[in-house]
This record gives sequence, C-alpha cells and structure tokens, in this order.
Amino acid sequence: MQLPTLTLNKHELSDLNALQKEWLVTNGLGGYASSTVLGANTRKYHGLLVAALNPPGNRNVCLSKLDEDVIFRENILRLGSNEFQHGFFPEGHRFLTEFRLTPFPKYVYAAGNAKIEKTVFMPHWKNVTVALYRFLNKQNSIANVRIFPLLTCRHFHKVIDNNAEPLGLQQKKMFRTVEVNCEKPKATIILSASDGNFIENPNWVQHLFYREEANRGESSFDDCFQPGYFEFSVAQGLNEFAIVASAYENAQECRETLESVGTDTRQLKNLLNLELGKETHHLSSFLGQKKESKVNNWINWILSAADSFVVRGNSTSVIAGYHWFESWGRDTFISLPGILLVTGRFAETEQVLLRFAKYLKHGLIPNFIPDKSGEPAYNTVDGTLWYVNAVLQYLKYTGDFRFVEENLWESLQDIMESHERGTAFGIHVENDGLLAHGPRLTWMDAEVDGTAVTPRAGKAVEVQALWYNALKTSELIAVRFGQERLALRWSQLSSKARQSFDNKFWNKEEKCLFDVLQQSNVDASLRPNQIIAAALDFPILYQGKAELVVNAVQHNLLTACGLRTLAQGDPGYRGIYEGDRASRDQAYHNGTVWPWMLGPFTTAFLKTKGKDVGSREYAFKNFVLPILSTQLVQAGLGTISEIFDGDPPHAPKGCISQAWSVAELLRIYVEDVLRVRPKYEKKVFAALGV
Repeated sequence: MQLPTLTLNKHELSDLNALQKEWLVTNGLGGYASSTVLGANTRKYHGLLVAALNPPGNRNVCLSKLDEDVIFRENILRLGSNEFQHGFFPEGHRFLTEFRLTPFPKYVYAAGNAKIEKTVFMPHWKNVTVALYRFLNKQNSIANVRIFPLLTCRHFHKVIDNNAEPLGLQQKKMFRTVEVNCEKPKATIILSASDGNFIENPNWVQHLFYREEANRGESSFDDCFQPGYFEFSVAQGLNEFAIVASAYENAQECRETLESVGTDTRQLKNLLNLELGKETHHLSSFLGQKKESKVNNWINWILSAADSFVVRGNSTSVIAGYHWFESWGRDTFISLPGILLVTGRFAETEQVLLRFAKYLKHGLIPNFIPDKSGEPAYNTVDGTLWYVNAVLQYLKYTGDFRFVEENLWESLQDIMESHERGTAFGIHVENDGLLAHGPRLTWMDAEVDGTAVTPRAGKAVEVQALWYNALKTSELIAVRFGQERLALRWSQLSSKARQSFDNKFWNKEEKCLFDVLQQSNVDASLRPNQIIAAALDFPILYQGKAELVVNAVQHNLLTACGLRTLAQGDPGYRGIYEGDRASRDQAYHNGTVWPWMLGPFTTAFLKTKGKDVGSREYAFKNFVLPILSTQLVQAGLGTISEIFDGDPPHAPKGCISQAWSVAELLRIYVEDVLRVRPKYEKKVFAALGV
C-alpha cells in the first residue's frame, strides 16, 4: 500500500498565501511538530519540537525551528524564512522548489549549485524531532552548511519577551551537541548532529512576528534563543547529515532518550522507515477489513489524522484538537466512535472510558481536564450524556457487557440517579421527564466578558435527545444485567420524556424543532442542534417529524463544509469568524460552520430517507465528498479544521486539525455510506426488541 502523498510545486509555493497551508506531525504523547509549507512560523503554537513534558499535558515549545545557511566561498544563501513586523528575513522560501507531505514533511530547495532536502519526523512515544538532510553539491568545491537552531522553553499558549522576563537559559557544548537547560519551566533541551561540529555563538532573535496570532488578536511577537550553529563541510556529490532534538523535564531522561535514538544518519533513516512502516500497517490493517474505499487517498489521510489525536500518558486520552485544545470530555465522547471504535482500538477505548469514570463527581464527567493543573472542570450538561452514548457504541462494537458490568455499571447508575434527583449547575429532571439545566452548559458555550453568547438555559433540544438516549441505553443494560426494577423505572421515565418532547418542542409553523424551552417562552432559532434528536440510536423524535427536521436543516444550514450554527436569515447571524477573541466568540455558534455536525446530519438523513445504495451514494457525493475533496489541501494539510466561515467561500478557521471533525467524517463513511455496521449491534439491541 502507498502512503498518502500531497505535493506542492514551485509555483504554488511562490505566493505568500501558501503560509495558510500548515503541516502537523504528532508523537503519540501529546507533543508535535508543526509549521507552514514555506518554513516560516505564523503561530506561537508552531515549532519543530513542541514537547509534552508531562504527557499528554504541559506542552512547551522547545525547538522553534532550524534555519540553514549554504556558503559557497563568499556567497551565502540563506534558506531560513522568518517574518518580522516589517517583512521577512531571511527569505529562504524563495529557494523552495517543492514541498511534500508523505505523511512527514519534506522541503526541497534549489540554491546556487545545490539541491537541499530537509525531512522532519518524530519517533512515536518520544519527545524527539529528527531533521534529515540530503545535500547535492553540484560544483567542484567544498560548500559549508550552517544550521541555526532557534530555541525557547515556554508553554505553547505563551510568547517570550526576553527583555521583560528573561528565560535564563544555560547552555553547554559537547563537540557535536549542545545542551540547554531552563528553570521555568524546568526542562532540558539537547540538540546533536550526525557529524560536523557545533559552534557556540549565543544570540537572541527578537520580535519574530506571528501573523495568525495577530489576526486572532493574540500576542504575536516572540523572542527565540540561538545558542550557536552546527557546521558541516559538504564535498561535491551527495551528502547526508542530520540534527536530532530531544526535550524532557528530567535532564538524564533527555540524554538517555537522545542516546537511544542515535545520531547516525543510517540509523535515523532506518528509524524513519520504521515510522513509515507503522503508518502503512495502520492503514492497511484498517482498509483490509472494510469494503473497497471510494477515494483511497483521502481515506488514508483521514485515518492518519484520526491516529494523531490518540495520546498516552498514564492512560490513553483523546486530544480535542491541534494546536491548542487539550482533553475535553464532550469532544472525547463525540469523537470516540470514529477515532477508536471504527478503527478497532477497543483496549484504548476501555482506557478512555475508565479514565473519565475515575473523575466522575456528582454524576457528571469533566467538561475539561487542563494541561497545567489537571484539575477537572464539570461545567457541562451534554458531555456526561455523550459518555453514556459512548458506552452504548462500545457495546455495539465489542459486545463486552462483562467489561461494562465490572467497571462502568456503578458509574452509569450514579450518572442516571444524579440527573434524576438533581445535581450541579441546575441539572435536574422536571415533572415532564425532560432534563432542565443552567446556562452555558451545552457545546454552544462561548462567552464574552463573562456573559454567555448563547446561554441556552432551560431545556436545550439536543440535551433532551441525549437524555432520552441515555435512559434507553441504561434500560437496555439493566435488562441485560437482570435489574428489572431499574429497567422499568428508566423505561417509564423515557416514555414520559418522549411524549413531553413531542408535545413541547415541535414548531408547527416551521415544521422543525425549537432550540430551547425556557421557563416563560421558547427559543425558535433555527440551529443544527435539533438534528441530534433524529440521529441517535434511540431517537426521541418520531419518524415522520424526523424527516421534516432533516429537510429544514438541509435547506437552511447545510454547506459544503458542515452545518451552520444559525440560519442566515436570523438577525443574530454572523457569517465571518474573525478579529479578536470577543468578535470570534460572537460568531462561534451564530453562523460559523462546524464539520462535525455532518456526522449526525448524514446519519439522520439516511435514517429518514432510506439506506439503499442510491441514498448512500447521494449522501456520500453531497455531504461527505465535498469537504474531503477540498479541505484536505487547505489549512491543516491532510486533516480537517475545527470550523469554517458561515459565508462563502467558507474559509477554514480555528484549529487546523479537530478530533470530532475527523472522527465524524470517518464514522459516517464507514458506518453509513459503506454500511459496515458494528459487529454486535443487532445482538445488543435485541435485549429491548429493537
């Protein structure tokens, strides 16, 4: 099997708009390497070694980049590319003739009588980045190559002003190696070369400009430390050399890891081939179990992207998005079917379910487990219900009721009973069987100056759908475990909730669902949340009305990149996601397009329109293929962005790679388009006669 390949030629790289194309390589620990196809960093989150010092958390930019000078006698050709406020220096991107992603990035430069290739990769489960160089010297004389590392040691949300707050880096040279130590945060960064020498020449490169941060109204100037440079003498013909960087909290661990990787070019090339082999095996083992893919290249990219979100520390976690998202409960359990179950990673699914069960508090799973403090926040009403749905999906794929009974059943009972009697944030079941809750607890949770943009307090439509689905799931499991009293209680409550929902949420005039029931009125805003009511395994919405909801969402909210979060005709609609944080948050759920919503929409569409070959072909060509055929070569190459503008041309915005964007596209392609259904699905639902 061939790995997916994406190539940009010299013409495509000659325009500075290419700075909008970014690549990402991950190491399975939460760390990553990332930059633009021109080699200039445009974000504070970019870096060749962003290390998870406490995996998968405490991510710090350690090695920002490597800049190269090629010296022929007195002629210096600078291949590095850095942007400052008033322009670029140097402008090495002008020497670029090709950029290739396979899936590791390779830069190809033509400078004077030389051709230079730089390939960047990360070995799995190590805070290490390797830069492999191939230098073809076409002239009959020695060339010198100098490689300048730009170092820092800062949390990836920050930037450095060394004059105001000096990092206090300490360095020491050891022949071809330089070791740099930092106290705050405590870390050691070591760079070593395959040959040549390291020349000490400490220097600060100040006021690097990150244009994407400036566009986002964030801090956009940064200082980086240049400890010196590596120097290589390059004879006529083909030459190969390498730089290896490692970063850890513990200096000894850093040294030992670097030693285990090695610096010999032949050894490093073998390591690269090993990483490529792992990628090939991952892809072939998946595709070998499925029907023939319609577009092999994109399914390979999506599979590779899905793998990037699965990280390990003390246990397996799912990163919500790159670059800046961490471990979010809601995102994890919406993403879990596509990221872990469709791909057959059942043991890791169990670890994720167990990890969040340990954090269960007052019947709620955390909304967010931050990198730094690790102190969970519980401000979510839907995240816990998505967790229950994830347990159902796990059972459909594994049939392992024993695991659920031994490890999760007590937690599931706690969840259901806590919601019934009432728990934090005003979450409680009312007399109508529906679930009420406080403001800013749904996935539409943006706020400006402490005020929720879309508070949605009361009874949000998707929360009721998830609550009903959780009741039926719990009933199903209780029946399997012989818990008749619990099963009867949840059956009766689910019937009451469904009838109340049908009576109260149906918007007769618009033939769709209200978005939120409030104490004294209803919010009739046309939003995509209602599609959840038609998409879940246990839909709260009756079939005839479900099709009308699908029609309303398709007509008013569907775009080539996902669903708008608000209909264009609404006075609150914001079609462009731009500006500072306040401006962006106003648009975040008021028109901005979210690709993850294509998942429930496509599932609901096929449930209501029929699952015959014609319907599935229509869904693939109109809902799935448009985003995959255009967006894999935009923003984050080979992956799917977090969001898009509501207005055409639907420019990609937010994170360049988002877990639930990737997960839901993969899930619907396998489960709904190919109709490769979970192995134990029929057996699981047989308990309730479904």
